[in-house]
Amino acid sequence: CGALSICSTETGIFNPDEVGLLEEVALEISYALEHYQQEAQRRRAEEALLARTQELARSNAELEQFARVASHDLKEPLRMVSSYTQLLARRYRGKLDADADEFIAYAADGALRMQQLIDDLLAYARVSAREREFETVSSEAALSTALRNLAAAIQESGAVIHSGPLPPVRADPVQLGQILQNLVGNAIKFRKSAAPHIDVDCQEGPGEWRFSVSDDGIGIAPESADRIFQVFQRLHTREKYPGTGIGLAICKKIAEQHGGRIWVTSEPGQGADFQFTIGKNPGERGGTGGRPPGPARPNDRPGPDGTPLSHIGREENSI
Repeated sequence: CGALSICSTETGIFNPDEVGLLEEVALEISYALEHYQQEAQRRRAEEALLARTQELARSNAELEQFARVASHDLKEPLRMVSSYTQLLARRYRGKLDADADEFIAYAADGALRMQQLIDDLLAYARVSAREREFETVSSEAALSTALRNLAAAIQESGAVIHSGPLPPVRADPVQLGQILQNLVGNAIKFRKSAAPHIDVDCQEGPGEWRFSVSDDGIGIAPESADRIFQVFQRLHTREKYPGTGIGLAICKKIAEQHGGRIWVTSEPGQGADFQFTIGKNPGERGGTGGRPPGPARPNDRPGPDGTPLSHIGREENSI
């Protein structure tokens, strides 16, 4: 703040034009000072934000490095524990009392669960550690690979999977397949008693592609829609639905690395509609920031020849 004063002990030395000119000069100087103060405040805010961002990036990098090292170092002793508990189970099952058999079974199961947890933790850490190689990727090929990897689960559940036309996108090909496989795999896992019906679709938006994977499964309570994307967050018991609670956290990280985001629209018993975006130029943060409204569940869309691009299910046995 400051003040600029122009005065004289004599009267009448400034004519009206000069007074007007001085007032304009004073006003311009006032505007300039105000602009300078605003710019200084903006620069200080940007510097503080940059410092916080760098500190957060450093902290995240240290945590991811710790997760990789810790997980790797844990695998060998855990492998030994798992091997010997399985050996005990095979060699002494039925030779000791019932309690001993039960205790050995608990130990073996705990070792296997810990192994799966470490493997998933390593997979989560590798998403950030992987050097992103964005290239033009066929979304249809990525989905086909994901479905081949899920062939056993599809056959066991009798799942029927429909896909509309999927565009080529700029993405990491491995990670695009991984996010599609995780979402389709979840749609199969969290199904009702009947065979699940799953729709995969993609729509073009301003600066991004918006994919959707919708199902008719058990659904999710709206209040849990954000929590499920956090690491180790589970909504169901391990006995009912196996898993470690890392799969959707991996999907979230993949979407963010592609300049996008992921969210779900669902109600209990009404199925779930998972959507994620990929920026058209992901290396330049191409995704939009706001949360777009979820579209209605997609139907099969015809390809160029008038038939559905993909109709994968128990009737066709095309996998």
